[in-house]
Amino acid sequence: MKALVAPDYRPLDQISVTEHPTPTPAPGQVLIKVEAAALNPLDLALITGAAKEMYPVDHPLVVGMDTAGSIAEVGEGVSGYAAGDPVLAFTGNAGAVGEYTVASPGPLLARRPEGLDSVHAAAIPESGLTTVCLLRAVRLTAGENVLVVGATGGIGLYAVQLAHALGARVIATSTAQDEAYLRGLGADDIVDYKRTDVVEETLRMVPGGVDVVVDVVNSGQALAGTARAARPGGRLVSPLFGPADLGRDVEPVYIGSFRAEPGDLDDLAARAADGRLHVEIGARYPLADAAQAVTDFATKHIRGKAVVTVA
Repeated sequence: MKALVAPDYRPLDQISVTEHPTPTPAPGQVLIKVEAAALNPLDLALITGAAKEMYPVDHPLVVGMDTAGSIAEVGEGVSGYAAGDPVLAFTGNAGAVGEYTVASPGPLLARRPEGLDSVHAAAIPESGLTTVCLLRAVRLTAGENVLVVGATGGIGLYAVQLAHALGARVIATSTAQDEAYLRGLGADDIVDYKRTDVVEETLRMVPGGVDVVVDVVNSGQALAGTARAARPGGRLVSPLFGPADLGRDVEPVYIGSFRAEPGDLDDLAARAADGRLHVEIGARYPLADAAQAVTDFATKHIRGKAVVTVA
């Protein structure tokens, strides 16, 4: 099969689409005929080796974790799925950007409902499930104020929508160019991070600070700066790592990898299919241009998700 392959750890501009053995589903796995695959920031770190201490990979590496397509074959012991079933899945740390990939039934594999095409379905798993776990980890509830830092990215767009659906007041960082778009997704207020200080403007809007800060941009000590937007006793949540002590009475919550619960991915897919969840595709590429997709994803501002179409 054809796939986007990194033969070893190397710069992003040194990967290519090439022939690669078609995977065989092991017992408890399904083989998916891929129609679309989405890129995520972790993909870049896996290619270059920047994350090899925490996320080592086997080479050659087929890039990508998010996929959508149809079941081509079911492995031994798999029930509930059959050849031809349309699905979306998170494959783990590899394998999505190719003509075939494997996935395991469970919380990270779901049937694709009618009304949800494969391109938009592929853009859901990693970012959508991460968002669900972020909001669950800080116990966001109706009536609370939440600041979303990085609101136009893959996770941020879902965070705005899902926080709004929970009944929270959402303040989103953006530029003037994306303000109307984010308000359409459910943001109540916008902080233009290019024209003003995010923390100071947030505190002007919510004197005393917000209940929750969702920061999907900063890491390390920079999160202590973002935490200044939270009230005493508030919470900050990030998919990246930061200090255990934020320097004030704000609880830090870090989820280095999400732990999806049964039904999470099915719920996200259902919301996308019936219009309750908007899935933004900022760029799409054919498989032949998948290497360029990785370069663009790393170097350009793409609102929403970048997707590679395979079939």
